[in-house]
Amino acid sequence: MKIIAVIPARLASTRLPRKMLREIAGEPLLALTYQAVRRCPQLDEVVVATDSDEIFQFCQRRGFGVRMTSSAHRSGTERAHEISTVIPADIYIDVQGDEPLTRPEHVAKLIEVMGPPEVEVGTLKTPAADVDINNPGAVKVVTDAAGRALYFSRATIPFDRDNTHPRYYKHLGIYGHRKDALDKFVRWPESSLERSERLEQLRFLENGVSIYVAETPFDTVGVDTEEDVQRVEAILRQK
Repeated sequence: MKIIAVIPARLASTRLPRKMLREIAGEPLLALTYQAVRRCPQLDEVVVATDSDEIFQFCQRRGFGVRMTSSAHRSGTERAHEISTVIPADIYIDVQGDEPLTRPEHVAKLIEVMGPPEVEVGTLKTPAADVDINNPGAVKVVTDAAGRALYFSRATIPFDRDNTHPRYYKHLGIYGHRKDALDKFVRWPESSLERSERLEQLRFLENGVSIYVAETPFDTVGVDTEEDVQRVEAILRQK
């Protein structure tokens, strides 16, 4: 199979301005993510998908694979779809540009999930740390017995009504898509749950497409706030 990784990266972030080029432990966030993804030997290509001239030029200076994409895209999945129309592949691995702690093990596990031809969309989960259980910035996921996602939420799910202490899982911002799934995604309008939670993967669930979720022991920290910057910097400096 031909497998490429797409890293959607836009400069116009709101919670943390210009975060893709924000330096963390001496390197821009986007460079950390690109280098982390590039370390996975199973990938045939890694490409940054951006609508920013500044990011495009930065990637070219660094020798990173990069493509300009439309500024009209509202999500990373839409940006990944545009890449799928110009670069043919069997599987598209979508890694958000603010995931600098991505590991080769994450990509390998996701490729494994995407192996069966009936799997259109895959993603990852990890046991939620205590700090993330009630944190709306950390998305939680619940799955059925076959490992298919039942729901993703910024809320704490499942709700512990009788104090039974369920196991909580955090969703990691990395996806596998087949081309047909990306084609369908952009044909559908934004769904009501997607709009409410601001979670683009809910569009698949609302339209009846199963998302298969594999578990990994390796957590990541998506960078959305100054606190996230400090957490990631401490982890990287410790390494």
